Amino acid sequence: MTGTEIEITADLVRDLLREQHPDLAGLAIREVAGGWGNQMWRLGDKLAVRMQRMDPTPELQLKERRWLPVLAPRLPLPVPAPVRSGEPSERFPKHWTVMTWVPGEPLDHGSISRGAHAADTLATFLRALHVEAPAEAAMIATDRGAHPKDCTGGFEHFLRAVDPGDVADVRDVWADAVAAGAWEGPPVWVHGDLHPANVVVSDGTLSGIVDFGDLFAGDPAWDLAAAWVLLPAGTAARFFETYARADEAAIRRARGLAAMKSLFLMLMGQNGDRGLPGGKPHWGPKGREALDRVLKGV
Repeated sequence: MTGTEIEITADLVRDLLREQHPDLAGLAIREVAGGWGNQMWRLGDKLAVRMQRMDPTPELQLKERRWLPVLAPRLPLPVPAPVRSGEPSERFPKHWTVMTWVPGEPLDHGSISRGAHAADTLATFLRALHVEAPAEAAMIATDRGAHPKDCTGGFEHFLRAVDPGDVADVRDVWADAVAAGAWEGPPVWVHGDLHPANVVVSDGTLSGIVDFGDLFAGDPAWDLAAAWVLLPAGTAARFFETYARADEAAIRRARGLAAMKSLFLMLMGQNGDRGLPGGKPHWGPKGREALDRVLKGV
């Protein structure tokens, strides 16, 4: 039996806790909807168990274990902090981690009503995150982190798969990003996967950032794309004003990357509508709204 064939249940999570962290085994366990590479289970009121599911290697979890304790203390929003490590065993031959729970509602199921506050909050968070990374962390993720000109294959795949209707306008945004200058600063910490399911909201604004499995060191434009992917229309300019570190080339790269990310969300929604594995029907409208903001530049 392969790891992907193992059904992850509350009983399995409790058995693993009894084997490796028995002092936590008595806490209430509740499944958290969503997730793809990893499955989350609430553990009591303040913790969660992150179970490796579809990820083929443990590298993403091990990366979070290594670097989140370094980053979390200086970030101005709550992020998951690893507190216990679960190792592969005969019962479950993959990695799992007990982490702090970040309260709030995922944005893919919620909304932002305090746009200006959310723009300032996100910009302040990214200013704190985007500092020069140590040499041992200066890695570029295999499928993200590159200049847009090196990502045209992925962009074209998403565009063809989704066919959003305004193809010429989308191509213009992408072409402008491809023509923009490259990042010339030192590699900085980049979350790498800021989309509506990886941030949480409460009281109408951003209140936490989760899922740092794609964390890498490189071009901050990959995170700056969140100005259009996450924030309401009309707040991108405020975001960049508060962030105050992005030159024209970075903003152009970020806008193109936001277009690609929006198409990806739309594709995941389309896959969900078709009942395909991993598809998420509710991501489609989020992606379309984000793409509209990208094309309007607001």
